[in-house]
Order: sequence, then C-alpha cells, then structure tokens
Amino acid sequence: MSVTMSGWPRAVLFDLDGTLVDSAPDIAASVNTLLARHALGPLTLDQVKSMIGHGIEKTVERAFAACGKPLTPASLAIRNAEMIDIYADNLTNLTVLMPGAAEAVEALRGHGVQIGVATNKPQRPTELVLDHFGLTRLVGCAIGGDAGVNKKPAADILLAALDRLGVEPWDAVMVGDSGADVQSARAAGILSIAVRGGYAHAPIESLGADVVIDSLDQLREAIERLGKDG
Repeated sequence: MSVTMSGWPRAVLFDLDGTLVDSAPDIAASVNTLLARHALGPLTLDQVKSMIGHGIEKTVERAFAACGKPLTPASLAIRNAEMIDIYADNLTNLTVLMPGAAEAVEALRGHGVQIGVATNKPQRPTELVLDHFGLTRLVGCAIGGDAGVNKKPAADILLAALDRLGVEPWDAVMVGDSGADVQSARAAGILSIAVRGGYAHAPIESLGADVVIDSLDQLREAIERLGKDG
C-alpha cells in the first residue's frame, strides 16, 4: 500500500522493547529464572535477545526449544503464565531507556504530536515500564499484546492505538526496531521508521521501513524527511 504524508504527522506510534527501552537484560534474567525452575539453561543475553519478538509467549517457546525441550501448546500456556509472574517482579531492575528515547518523545509532544505505544508486551507490564521512566504523562494511549486484538505483525494493535488517538493512518508514523513493527505498519497503511540497536532478527535495512535511523536522536530529521517526501 502506498502511503504519503505532508508535513508533520498528527501521531507517532512507538514499539516498546528494543525501541523505547532496552528490556532484554530483565527479560533474559526472567527467562533464566524460569528455565532454572525446570533444570534448564542458562541462556546468554544475546541468545535471549534473538528470541524477543511477537510477545512473551513466543520468547518462552523459543527458550525451551533452544534448551532441547520444546513445549506442547498446553505446557507452553503453563510456562508462559509462570514467566509472566516472574517477569512482573523484574520489569525495571536492569531495563534502561534507549538512547534519545525520552528526549525524542518530549520533543514530539512539544511539537503537538500525539504519542501512542503499540507493543506485543502485555498491557500491565507496558504501563508499569512507561510509568517507571516517566513517560506515562506523554503517552496518549498504550495498547499491549493482550488487549484482545491480533498482535504485530498484524495491523490491529496499531489501528486500535490510532482509533483511541483519533488519528487516521495516513497522518501517523510507526517507529520500531523489528520486522514485526514494519510489517504491521505496512498492513495498517502507516509510514514506518526502523531504529538500529534493537532486537531485529534480520539486517535493519532488509525490513522495508520507509526510513532507517541509527538512534532516536535522529527521529526528528527522519520525520521531517518523510514529510518532505510525502
């Protein structure tokens, strides 16, 4: 789908993990706690980073498979519930903001742009992380992966966020670090910006984003470029 935008968007949607925050250390610690309960692991941080994407359940599935213990659907549901409980106590122990994240969001709000968060992370952990880093006051809505709509790479979470913000897809930009972010933006008819340094499972240039940037410090220039191109 061809998308154009003239000038600044009315809304910018952000992915959370790997885009606004580097949560991989806390996720890895939680994964290894879960695995240890079942006499498995540990996995390295880089191994767990490669498993992040498409929600916590998928990370759990990949972790057990990497340990040679693939899970049945029934056992995956049980282990995922365990993981959610473990991770709930480790949301912000090691997690940090990605470079330029707070400044980028502040700058957008100062420019009158509405902010949404569209993530496969469950809703409550998403809200707690945003609150911990002082971003809640800047975010108009946050839609998590358990909101009752299809997860990324489907378009549903992004469209739900835009609906709450009262913004049309052609007047928005999606910022993320993964193929799922770019694919969901394309499916929703939203322009996309991909940021290096996250948890992409393929070279960032291969994801098909409209613009690729090295960090969120470059977000303003990227948005201005999209506006001019449109």
